[in-house]
Amino acid sequence: MIRLDDLALFVRSAALGAFSAAAREADLLPGQASAAIQRLERELGVRLFARSTRSLRLTAEGERYLPHAQAALDHLHAGRGQLQDEARELSGVLQLAMPSDLGRQVLLPWLAEFRLAHPRLRLRLSFSDRVSDVFREPVDAAVRYSPPADASFVALPLAPDNRRVLVAAPGYVARHGAPQTVAELAAHDCLCFALSGRVHDRWTFFEGAQRQVATVRGPIQCDDGEAVHRLALAGEGLAYKSWLDVAHDVRDGRLVPLLTQCLGEPAPLHVVCPHRGQYAAAVQRLHQALRPRFEALSALRPAPGAAQG
Repeated sequence: MIRLDDLALFVRSAALGAFSAAAREADLLPGQASAAIQRLERELGVRLFARSTRSLRLTAEGERYLPHAQAALDHLHAGRGQLQDEARELSGVLQLAMPSDLGRQVLLPWLAEFRLAHPRLRLRLSFSDRVSDVFREPVDAAVRYSPPADASFVALPLAPDNRRVLVAAPGYVARHGAPQTVAELAAHDCLCFALSGRVHDRWTFFEGAQRQVATVRGPIQCDDGEAVHRLALAGEGLAYKSWLDVAHDVRDGRLVPLLTQCLGEPAPLHVVCPHRGQYAAAVQRLHQALRPRFEALSALRPAPGAAQG
């Protein structure tokens, strides 16, 4: 079995060009370092170094093995750091931005539990649907649908399979009936969401391999996701919402899923950090706490073809 200390001595000997220098770093005698390399060579069945009285150089096999040894040590070092972060009590301030509806309806109680589990941590919460403004503010992370493609951002998945669903209050369905096809949406009052001057009035659905788009309209539009949600609960019209936003209302009968023979648009949810320097222990621990909750919520989404109200 390969010893980690032997692996570390191999990497340092290759970097320093001498067993004696690697031995001094590890507070060993030169002979002990040489013996460690010989053990490693026996385990691998190859010679890693070509030795002479004047020089020490890697063999071809040693050169091929070196990056694997370095990667193994790096992974182990990262794992130790993560364990140390997890063992350390969280403290300081975590500034978190999130969508208005998801934040108030779903995340708030979960975040309250998270803070109780880490009493030295203070939360600063921002509720906004305006994604373009989020990273101008001093936030550590944001919970967002469909994160930016910029490679400098770190996106940790929370609900990668989440989708939008069409819902309405039972009272609305009783008065106006339930649409049976995507085309019938044109005859219904639809609650449109406006963001940054753009009205989202083209709703996309997928029935099998077929993509269908409906241009919708209604008597009310607004620029706040939570307001759309409340209007739907009040029976003012149909809403096309993230399943995560409305899952509890569907479960408790306050909203009815419609057009369940179709799949709605993908709406994957992530924790997004502005850059890798802000991927702090508190963000990692928050992600670990939230992901199983969102996965459980995602699992409640009706499968295509389920009966609708």
